[in-house]
Amino acid sequence: MSTGCDRSFEEALLTGYLDGMLTQGDRQRVAVHLEDCQICRRTVEQMRELREATMTTRFATPPDDQWNEAPRGAASRLSFGLGWLVLVVWVVGVTGFALGQLWSSPESLIEKLLVFGGVSGVVLLFLSVLIDRLKTMSSDRYRGVEK
Repeated sequence: MSTGCDRSFEEALLTGYLDGMLTQGDRQRVAVHLEDCQICRRTVEQMRELREATMTTRFATPPDDQWNEAPRGAASRLSFGLGWLVLVVWVVGVTGFALGQLWSSPESLIEKLLVFGGVSGVVLLFLSVLIDRLKTMSSDRYRGVEK
């Protein structure tokens, strides 16, 4: 609440008033308050100016070459693909090693099942997304669309 303002409603009603989204009773209550309160009238006017400024602001669209983040050259594409392959193999290897160590450890069967169940769930979710992506990749109408 602003200093010197004795309104009996939340400031959010001022935004609703500006947007024309209040019930008739709330709209009348805010209108009566605005007649007597210079602080809230100024607040509503500032909100109106800000809304107008944001609605009329235009943004420059960058050139198409700034949108494309894919590797451009053959060497770049090759290193990008190999990088992902190495990363995936590393993650699978480390995860497999960690799960093997857990399975052979003296931990209780419940703890082992909890960990393996969680990892299995994540792997199955990943595989379902991967299978869907691979199926739609060949028929994706928007595959070559840029921007």
